Formats: sequence, structure tokens, C-alpha cells
Amino acid sequence: MTPYDPAALEEDIEVLADWLARAEVVAPFTGAGISTESGVPDFRSPGSPWLANQPIPFDVFIASPQARREAWRRKFVMDDLYAGAKPGRGHHFLAELVASGKAPAIITQNIDGLQQAAGVPADQVIELHGNGTYATCLDCGERHELAEIRPAFEATGEPPACKRCGGIVKAATISFGQAMPQQALQRAQALAEESDLFIAIGSSLLVHPAAGLPVTAKRHGARLVIVNREPTPLDGIADLVLNGEIGTICMQLAQLSGDEGRGID
Repeated sequence: MTPYDPAALEEDIEVLADWLARAEVVAPFTGAGISTESGVPDFRSPGSPWLANQPIPFDVFIASPQARREAWRRKFVMDDLYAGAKPGRGHHFLAELVASGKAPAIITQNIDGLQQAAGVPADQVIELHGNGTYATCLDCGERHELAEIRPAFEATGEPPACKRCGGIVKAATISFGQAMPQQALQRAQALAEESDLFIAIGSSLLVHPAAGLPVTAKRHGARLVIVNREPTPLDGIADLVLNGEIGTICMQLAQLSGDEGRGID
């Protein structure tokens, strides 16, 4: 990545702050990059622990008790790597955006629950890939807390069964090969279509169907802004691209958020 000239980046942040002030409906869309400041590893960086603890495909998880044991082992290894993670500057900036009424909800690919921890009500976080902070039964949908599952798993080595119906229990995340949550996807699609400013923050924009949402917003007349450390495949259609440290950019936007529009178009 060719680093931005600091002065140019500063000007772009001011442009985005102006657009935020003018926007009526903002659709924030977040990926792993917004949480790396909090110590949560992303999937694609060299040396990422996800490479050694890759999620097991859904069909394999369902078919094999051995695979389920390994999936839960990997799950707890990864949980330990970012135990105690706190929301970062980007999470807090977006929480303020929701609280202001500008953003009806936040669309996220993340499973870490940090946006809720920053104060956004759970019903205003649209989780496209589920949530890794609890588990559910695949048969009856009963919620199971990890604090109950882990001690039993570590004592017996056996994958958990539903306390209600005896069905297979899985972390409430969407695995490779598992159907996307249709209600969440429909809500995200509706927000993208309604928005006049769509901001993709910390996403590689490689994973579909989620990566199609910025295109949808653009087709429906929204300005598209991409904030990321690295280039993305959608930079060419964006109205504004900010490459830099996400937390720092969001902090500067928060500082400018009280300013009036300055006629930047």
C-alpha cells in the first residue's frame, strides 16, 4: 500500500466529516479491521492465529463428533487470544453515530460483540456472520452461554449437547458452508438501499454476499466511502477512499463531528 500524504488524508477526513453532517441516513458497515486495535486478530494478515485455528466447515461440523470436538478446542484457543478485549475508537465513534440518530443500525461482519460493548443496542447491530460470544442449538435454537459450556468441555472433551432438546450446539457464528441469516441480510440490504452515505470500515470487501452491500448502496444513489488500511476491490467505485489507521481516522472524525458543513461537495 502506498501511504497517503498526511495533508491529503487530513483533507479527506474533513470531506467525510462534512458528508456525515449533511447525510440523513448513514449505513456503517464494519469488518475485522475495526477490531484489530482492540487486539482481535483479523483473518488475512500474515501470521494471523486464524490460519492455525481455522473455522471448521459447517458440513464437517455436523457430520463428525470428532470435528465438533476440534471446532470447540479451536474456538476456545481463539477466545483466549483476545479475552478481555475492549471496544476501540472506531466502535465508540460508531456508537455515537447511532446515538445521534444518523445511523439506524450498524452492519457488521464481525463476531466479537465489541460494537454492543461500546453501547449500541443489540437490535441495532446487524450481524451478518453471527456472534461468537455465545452458542445456540442447531435444532431448537436454545441459547447456551460459553461460561457453562467451557468447563464441561474441558472436563470431558465432549462437544456440548443442547440442555433442552439434546441437539448439536454450535457457537452462534456463521461457518463456511452455513446458510447466512436471512433476516439480518434483508435488514442490511434495506439499510444499504435507504442510505445516502454508506461507509465501509475495516473490511477487505472480499467476502460475499456481504461485500455486495456497498455496490447496492451506490446503485441506489448513496455516496460510498471506504476506510481501510489496505486497498479493496471496490476502491474504484468509491466516492472517497481513506487508507490509514482506522482508530485514528475515527477519532479525528469524532473531533470534527460537531462542526457545521463547510460546503465541500
